[in-house]
Amino acid sequence: MMPLDPTVYVRLRRRTVVPPLSLIRLADVARLVADRELERRLLALPVHRIRPEEGSLLVIDMLQIVRAIREAAPGVAIETYGEPHVLVEVAQGGVVKPRRIVLALAWLLLFFGSGMALINFHADVNMPLVQRRITRLLTGSPDWHPWLFQIPYSLGVGLGMLLFFNRLFRRRPTDEPNPLEVEMFMYQENVNHYVITDEYRKKHEQNRETPDD
Repeated sequence: MMPLDPTVYVRLRRRTVVPPLSLIRLADVARLVADRELERRLLALPVHRIRPEEGSLLVIDMLQIVRAIREAAPGVAIETYGEPHVLVEVAQGGVVKPRRIVLALAWLLLFFGSGMALINFHADVNMPLVQRRITRLLTGSPDWHPWLFQIPYSLGVGLGMLLFFNRLFRRRPTDEPNPLEVEMFMYQENVNHYVITDEYRKKHEQNRETPDD
């Protein structure tokens, strides 16, 4: 019989969602690779109990995980990979529900804002005059209402935006993310980085304010 491997490989998740006042276990915040019995026992290990005063976002770092594993299995070696912390979001039912009112307001703001930006751009470059000149160059006769140019131009602006954001077809031709998805990913990464940095700052201030016994 081969001896058991006393090494535990740990990779923290980047973000997880849990219900309020719940007990966070190791399986909620990390993935493990170890011997089957040891892995099963460690995944059920309690890591943190959510308290109401902690708010809706908190950070669990790798040191807490390593400490919990060492207390539960003192003889194992721990190998860590990936992120040094996991961002825990507290939401009812353990699911973040979309805020439809905020989404609708943001959609209206972006819709009218982008429309005003296009109107101001066309006013700055005097687009009607440009279109009349182009129509005169193509047809040889002046046309004060170049509908044959303006209608395809208007349709082309909308079609170009759909193609640019890769939203024209339900099934994409490639797996490449569109610019909107990239921007949303970068925004979420910046939010996560800010929250994690702020949580570490709060913990540091609490540790300084707590007097030594």
